[in-house]
Amino acid sequence: MPIQTAENPDPRVAVVPPEAAGRRFDAVLAELFPEFSRSRLAAWIKSGDVLLDGKAVRPRDTVHGGETVRLDVVLEEQTHAVAQDIPLSVLYEDGEVFVIDKPAGLVVHPGAGNPDGTLVNALLHRDPSLAVLPRAGVVHRLDKDTSGVMVVARTLQAQTALVEQLSAREVHRQYLAVVVGALVSGGTANAPIDRHPRDRLKMAVREDGRDAVTHYRLRERFRAHTALECRLETGRTHQIRVHMAHLKHPIIGDPLYGGPLKLPKGASEGLASALRGFKRQALHAETLEFTHPATGEAVRCTAPVPDDLLALMAALRSDTAAHAEAERSRR
Repeated sequence: MPIQTAENPDPRVAVVPPEAAGRRFDAVLAELFPEFSRSRLAAWIKSGDVLLDGKAVRPRDTVHGGETVRLDVVLEEQTHAVAQDIPLSVLYEDGEVFVIDKPAGLVVHPGAGNPDGTLVNALLHRDPSLAVLPRAGVVHRLDKDTSGVMVVARTLQAQTALVEQLSAREVHRQYLAVVVGALVSGGTANAPIDRHPRDRLKMAVREDGRDAVTHYRLRERFRAHTALECRLETGRTHQIRVHMAHLKHPIIGDPLYGGPLKLPKGASEGLASALRGFKRQALHAETLEFTHPATGEAVRCTAPVPDDLLALMAALRSDTAAHAEAERSRR
């Protein structure tokens, strides 16, 4: 059912099912209109914007089954960001969701220092009706300089369902991270994360932090670096970046957690140039899999590894091969 807006003023109507007889009106209403929060529905009941067989009722009143519910509200815009014609790479699209391949350098939400030119501005240009959704339908975010796949809801019901899937840890999120140091095996980082006690721009592993779990495994091992596949079990701010730094294997190019650049011993000019020139964290949200909020089917989308990260890995691979050849020649 479409969202009621100023452009679509028709009220939403539903019929109370017979099996709901004897239950509270507010509980039944939440099931009839799951796209709205219970608190919002309760406020509309109290304001008289929700009618049961044409009459205003209280949230605690019981239903008999068969009544007609009329929800006569017009949703206000939740964002005042302007629509801007910013190119988007769309991996999947239907009436419920967008799946976007976000480029590095694109901020997700407008804010201090980034009043426009963001993903939200681009989404509003592609679909102006997103203005009535919280955060313009954005379900989860990626850092400015992290590239890769994101899902955006196009309806309130889809947004609610996807947020619930994230909270229940039912969304599969796989990242490619290139880190400092040659790891010999994968593992799990299980370390709580919260705001850094002194630097408000950073997060940190803290005993009193929120539960945070990252699973990682080796994808490719270089001479002094490693490409990892990281799977998020939780979704804390900067989670992979913080966990990798905590393990003493920070992500290449990470301006917050990586520390000063350290070139590996005997680095070629090509590798040194590649490492010095990589000005963002080498982190890419590669694969996202979720249950479609309307059909219940699995949706799996993969964002191709961007050129800058491919070039960095090629330089690391070339350095590794050159040193292996030199080592064989000395034998």
